[in-house]
Amino acid sequence: MFALAKPIIQNLQDTEQSYLLEIRKGNKSAFKLVFDTYYADLSRYAFSMLKRQEEAEDLVQQVFVNFWEKREQTIISGSLKSYLFRSVHNQSLNLIKHEKVKASYVQHSQFFDIKYQSDVEETLEGKELETQIAAAIETLPKQCQKIFVMNRMESLKYKEIAEQLDISIKTVENQIGKALKILRSSLAPYLVSLLLICLGL
Repeated sequence: MFALAKPIIQNLQDTEQSYLLEIRKGNKSAFKLVFDTYYADLSRYAFSMLKRQEEAEDLVQQVFVNFWEKREQTIISGSLKSYLFRSVHNQSLNLIKHEKVKASYVQHSQFFDIKYQSDVEETLEGKELETQIAAAIETLPKQCQKIFVMNRMESLKYKEIAEQLDISIKTVENQIGKALKILRSSLAPYLVSLLLICLGL
């Protein structure tokens, strides 16, 4: 037991203010007595909030470290026990909040990493598909190619194409059918991707 000026403190019968006074003076024995008195209860309380024993004990130890380091500036209006429990409560809430923010950041970061990778892959696939479509269109017979481009790229109706080229609507229909047949064959590996793009998926 540590030696204090007042015998009543030695017998653990004095008030908490007396302990605080000794701790402010740098009395490590008084600090150890307070630590031993409340550590177990504070750890159980921290565990009830954090649900992790090791983190709960680390947090309580840090509360005591902070208490000791700031002993000269700390003003405690109520009881020392209430002050320590309130400190553990606040520190536990801060830790929980920090972990939620961290978890949210990790989830957010992972989402954008995945989305970025997906966007890059889709962009590359889209560019490759565009290249293959352009190459396939170039293989079409000249008139067939012209009619297909006017219809699918320039959005002209069969009647408008027929009037501009001075041909029958039936000829336009036949040439479009011919073009689609050739393109389906040339773009067979890309048909699923082409369908998804057309559907806006």
